[in-house]
Amino acid sequence: MENPNILTPEELDEEIKFFRKVFSVVRVLRRNQIAGICTKDELSGQSCPCYSFWHRDEPCDNCVSAKAYLTKRDAVKLEFSHDGVYQVISRYIEVDGEGCVMELLREFERDSFVDLTAEEKLLSRINEYYEKTYTDVMTGIYNRRFYEEKLKNSVISAGVAMIDLDDFKVYNDVYGHAAGDAVLSAFAREVRRDIRPSDRIVRYGGDEFLIVMPGVRENGFETILRRMLKNIDSIALPGYEGIRLTASIGATMCENETVHAAVSRADRLLYKAKVDKNVIVTDRDGKITEEKSSATILIVDDSELNRDILRSILGNEFNIMEAAGGEECIRKLEKYGTRISVVLLDIMMPGTDGFAVLRYMADRHLIEDIPVITITGDESGETIRRAYEMGVSDFISRPFDTKVVYRRVLNTINLYEKQRRLISTVSNEILEKEKNSRILVDILSQVAEYQPGMGSAHVSNINKITELLLIRLREKTSAYGLGERDVYLITTASSLHDIGKIGISPAILSKPGKLTPEEFEEVKRHTVIGAEMVMNVREYRNEPLVRYARDICLCHHEKYDGKGYPRGLRGDEIPIAAQVVSLADVYDALTAKRVYKDPYTAGEAIDMIMRGECGQFNPLLLECLDDIKDFIVKDENGEIK
Repeated sequence: MENPNILTPEELDEEIKFFRKVFSVVRVLRRNQIAGICTKDELSGQSCPCYSFWHRDEPCDNCVSAKAYLTKRDAVKLEFSHDGVYQVISRYIEVDGEGCVMELLREFERDSFVDLTAEEKLLSRINEYYEKTYTDVMTGIYNRRFYEEKLKNSVISAGVAMIDLDDFKVYNDVYGHAAGDAVLSAFAREVRRDIRPSDRIVRYGGDEFLIVMPGVRENGFETILRRMLKNIDSIALPGYEGIRLTASIGATMCENETVHAAVSRADRLLYKAKVDKNVIVTDRDGKITEEKSSATILIVDDSELNRDILRSILGNEFNIMEAAGGEECIRKLEKYGTRISVVLLDIMMPGTDGFAVLRYMADRHLIEDIPVITITGDESGETIRRAYEMGVSDFISRPFDTKVVYRRVLNTINLYEKQRRLISTVSNEILEKEKNSRILVDILSQVAEYQPGMGSAHVSNINKITELLLIRLREKTSAYGLGERDVYLITTASSLHDIGKIGISPAILSKPGKLTPEEFEEVKRHTVIGAEMVMNVREYRNEPLVRYARDICLCHHEKYDGKGYPRGLRGDEIPIAAQVVSLADVYDALTAKRVYKDPYTAGEAIDMIMRGECGQFNPLLLECLDDIKDFIVKDENGEIK
């Protein structure tokens, strides 16, 4: 069969005549008329169809003629212009042995192109494809691919900032990946509120973000960044009250240069900002300039005059909030929490006085994170002694001495900031050790779980489901006294739930058929074996992680109605850690493929659990499972995403 793309000059003339009956433009481009890029100069005087029909000054994107020539294949595209929709077909041909491109172009009339509904569908599909290609799934903002393909080599004048979330690794390690995802999403939402529609925000890396603000003036750019830093600090994350978001920013102005060059400069400035954290570092006037986010002071005094005086002393350097009494102070503490840097608290107020506020802060452990400086005109030993016993850091007396007030407030803020940095450093070291311990726990649990046909995702899935259940349980009730630390420890300990299977015959564990009563009794022993193994680590047997692991190993087959094993515990006699892991274990086992069964669907598994076909569970935990079911999605390997 002859190749239809190899033509003689005569055959080419015939094809051109034929195609001109259908297309507005039919022409043949030689190699020197394509040059790989569609521009006026490089087409040897022949303008691209883009210029001939759309009168655009810039070269067309995705030149299909160059693509057809280079790949020796036909290429097609639709171009949307303000005055119409065009189809461009570039067909590779050879004429007398010379490679060429036959270019065909026609404009679709709106009435004959597609009906309105179909056109909207077409445009919707194109927009959907663009969004999927260039949108970060987690945050809904632009992704790194958008930067590489659309921004990186653009030459513009703009403000460019690199932003890094402080201590993001800590949030992930301590609170789990669900918390990390919540942090990223909340951060992206807040930043989008602070920028203009014409600005671009890109998720540049894991917790690094790029902002490009075309045409912004330097002063305006820095004002926006300062406001952004303040708003980030005010983000509240439901369910993760212990997380206080801050960010470090490296920022620069670029004038008629590539975005890539400005990003490289901003990235170096970001490195300097991360040394102190929660700061903006710019290269204004060629000098490195650092701006710290202002601390927030809550002034609590029933005297408006006293509040005015303190605001005049401190307002130029600090953010000021006011409360006219103890009840208003408590409301602000509930709303802003540790985003308040220091409280200036009048002791003698009508109604809810300063001591009542201190009791409130002590009961909720806020006094440990928010320093309090008392305001008093009563310098009697009894009042000051009682205030110090309740946790205040310092006191200032009326009438106010401007220098004394300023210095005591500044010293207190600086002292607590140093303590926070020290705690952060120590926490990072502890987290590194805990990470190593977690790795060893996971390896050991994989050894215990390894059986032919079992799959490798079970332990990981138990971790993720357990964490999701615990987070939801904490949102629903405080009855079990679970803190964020407990969530982390129980999730870690859940990896060891079946460690006792090391002591059970592999032949029984991998048996494809139904177990005999004797074999089942042997399998049931893995609960006691696991608990004994964990408690044999005598030096650490009183550590919370070990105690949780012991409860989980021993009790994760107990049932809420008392029909489980090994002890037949009933209701909340079963430790809550074991109840949660038990439910996670059953759900994952139902939805996993085993040598003796195919997996049930998620919906089938939920229905079976709710109907009690897998034993009875805590009704509150069943509610939690129903709440989180949409977040438990497995990939083709059976692992939860």
